[in-house]
Amino acid sequence: MLNCLVIGSGISGLSTALALRKAGHAVTVYEAYPEPSDGVGGFLTLAVNGFDALDTLGLKDTARSLGFSTPGMSMYLGSTGRHLADFNYGGTLPDGTTARTMTRSELYALLRNEAVERGARIEYGKRLQAVEERPDGVTARFGDGTAAAGHLLVGADGLRSAVRPLIAPSSPRPRSIPLLNTGGIVPAGLGPALDVEPGRMKMVFGKRCFYCYMPDPDGRIWWFANPLQRSSGNPAELDASELKGWLMGLVSGDRTLMAQIIEATDGIITPYMTYDFPTIPSWHRGRMVLVGDAAHAASPSSGQGASMAIEDAVTLGGGLLGVGTEGITPALARYESERRGRAEAVVEWGRRNAAPKIRGQFQRVFQDLALRVVFRSLSRGAADSFDWVYGHHIPWGPARGEAAALSG
Repeated sequence: MLNCLVIGSGISGLSTALALRKAGHAVTVYEAYPEPSDGVGGFLTLAVNGFDALDTLGLKDTARSLGFSTPGMSMYLGSTGRHLADFNYGGTLPDGTTARTMTRSELYALLRNEAVERGARIEYGKRLQAVEERPDGVTARFGDGTAAAGHLLVGADGLRSAVRPLIAPSSPRPRSIPLLNTGGIVPAGLGPALDVEPGRMKMVFGKRCFYCYMPDPDGRIWWFANPLQRSSGNPAELDASELKGWLMGLVSGDRTLMAQIIEATDGIITPYMTYDFPTIPSWHRGRMVLVGDAAHAASPSSGQGASMAIEDAVTLGGGLLGVGTEGITPALARYESERRGRAEAVVEWGRRNAAPKIRGQFQRVFQDLALRVVFRSLSRGAADSFDWVYGHHIPWGPARGEAAALSG
């Protein structure tokens, strides 16, 4: 049994803890913040490949009770209200599972509770300061003066990872995408009657902003928006009333219900910047390894952040099944070999998905003319074009072979 230290208790770290416990190893998760992050964050959509990976961890059926099914999306032009195309959000697994939209907090709570139930320990207020490598393992030192020794250290600490520069000091900075992220949820009965049915996302290329809204079966309205970053001023510094007014101004010229939805929203998510992380020199060194956004952060436009983190966890845990101390380094090399190509392809796919949202006023006029043709063409071949993303399956265990390595 290996003693595994996991740095970070987000979706990635908790999924990794579950996978390592499934492989029979001891796990302690170290979180920099002083307490659990219940209620923190907005919402996400977990794609079917994420559910497939959760099935390996024995959590797919439980996760299907979270949020609501969102198997479809429809694209529109805000300037005219014209319908562009319809897409399936990854199709359906054989048992009927579809993509589901849920709060980050819901998924986090499920993973945390299951990790603890299955024997993982979580310690809070443990901000990593340094790692000492020894022939027989590693020692992590934390800001509170404590230390922990283990056979293996996993960096699951996100885009601003403290572990990444220890593994790959020459790693580039995260790559900026000039879009902001914001959104909210309108309680049932407080927003307008929508022009889209539950289970379908209405995505709109507005005159001044890309956005999406959807109803859930209980009548709430979930929405997000991707305004362009402003050359002057920081929307994150606006108070609640100013932020609402600014967002309503961005969408008020569109032939949609978005302005009414924003007006009905309290607690709008403070806008935050968009980054991705395309590649780094190495994901592992010695007995340290990276998972999730610490290794490969995709923009939210990929719709794959949580799913890719869970895939990483399953691949790493399966690769360490039956591995003792002498086999750690080769196992980490196999993990990186199996995951790097797929992960980097998803990052670039997410960046391409974000590109049409980044457009100025003059560019918008010309793009509006072309988008209808482009999306009609894409929708006809969508099932085959996107199968590499959503159809990915990771067999459990260390001997997955060449087919698994090349399937994504």
